Amino acid sequence: MPSSEQLAQQLDPATAVLLTVECQEGVVGRDSALPELAAEARSSGALGRVARLVARAHETGVQVVHAVAERRPDGRGANRNARLFRAAGRLPVQQHTGSPAVRVAEPVEVADEDLVVRRLHGLSPIAGTDVDALLRNIGCRTLVVTGVSANVAIPNAVFDAVNLGYTVVVPADAIAGVPADYTPAMIRNTLALVATITTTDDVLASWKQSGIPAGD
Repeated sequence: MPSSEQLAQQLDPATAVLLTVECQEGVVGRDSALPELAAEARSSGALGRVARLVARAHETGVQVVHAVAERRPDGRGANRNARLFRAAGRLPVQQHTGSPAVRVAEPVEVADEDLVVRRLHGLSPIAGTDVDALLRNIGCRTLVVTGVSANVAIPNAVFDAVNLGYTVVVPADAIAGVPADYTPAMIRNTLALVATITTTDDVLASWKQSGIPAGD
C-alpha cells in the first residue's frame, strides 16, 4: 500500500479522474444479464463503494467518467470474434442503446458535470473510445479505476491506461468479478504489478483532505 502522502499526490483533484466501468443496470442492476456478477458486485459492497467514491468526487471537484457498454439492436459494429461476444448476444437482457440496461445503476449517481462514454465494440472502456482524448483534454494524470468486471473490463482498462502513460489507482474493494476469490488473486498477481492498489476509505480520506467541502 502507498503512504498517505504518495496517495495524496497521485489523487490530486486537479489531475485525477474517477472512472466507473460498466456500472449499468444490465450488468450490475437488479435485472442484470449477468446475475452472478451483479450479485457479487452488490453483496461484496463493491457497487456501494463505487457510489461513495462518485459522491465524494462530486463534492471535491474530481471529474467522473462513466464507461458504459452497449450495442445496437441490429448488432451492427459489435464484435463476433470471441466466445464472450457470441454468448452475450444470446443473453435474455441485452445492453441495447437507449434501453434501461445501459443506464448507470443505483446507487451510483450521475451528475451534470460527469462524462458518460458509450462503446459499441471491444472489451475495454478505453481502447477505441473517446476516453483517452477526454482525459487528456481534462488534464488527467491519474485514473482511478472502479466497477466490473475484474475478469475482463477492469484489467483491460488498467493496462490500456498504463500503456497510454497514466498513473492508475485501483481501490481493490471497489471492483468485483466472479468467482469472488478470483478478484483478490487477480489484483495481487496482475494489477499490483502496474497500478497503485489501495482501498475506498483511503481514497475518500485523501479527497476529503485535499478537496473543497460541499457547499463552500
